[in-house]
This record gives sequence, C-alpha cells and structure tokens, in this order.
Amino acid sequence: MTPLAPGARVLVRDDWPETRGPAHIRTPHYLRGREGVVVRHLGDFPNPEDLAFARPAASLPLYHVLFAPETIWRAPCSAGSLLVEIFGPWLEAR
Repeated sequence: MTPLAPGARVLVRDDWPETRGPAHIRTPHYLRGREGVVVRHLGDFPNPEDLAFARPAASLPLYHVLFAPETIWRAPCSAGSLLVEIFGPWLEAR
C-alpha cells in the first residue's frame, strides 16, 4: 500500500463488515462513503480489527483525516471540522 501524503483527498470505503458476522470495526459508520483530506500519517500499528479476536495482526498505516461537517451531515454548516484516526485499508485515494 502506497502511503497517502498530507493533503491527499480520500474516500472512506462504504463497507459494512459487521453485516457479514462478528466484527470489531474502528471506522465510524457515519464516515463510510464520505470524502476527507489526509492531514498526517501517524505511523503503522497492528490492525485492531484482528487484535480484537486474538488473530495475528498486520501493521497498517494510521492517518488523521479531516472532514468538513457538510460532507458528513449533508447540511450547510458555517464552521468547524472533524479530525478522525482511520486505518489505511479503509481509505481510497480520490
């Protein structure tokens, strides 16, 4: 996986693994299918979605991703933003 650079526009995958059986998902459901901007790469960490089930966990890149409120709630908003930590496999470069 090629690291995402600060400023890269990304789309959070619109996937619902929890509908396919037991799952531990760290990506907030309200961000799935939404666009944001990478702020920084925080490092690589073991995948918590595997660690939760005591499975071997590959290290994955973790990013700070910035979202404008209107991209999340689909309503006009004059101020604010949301900064969220999201693992790389959930992000698609735009």
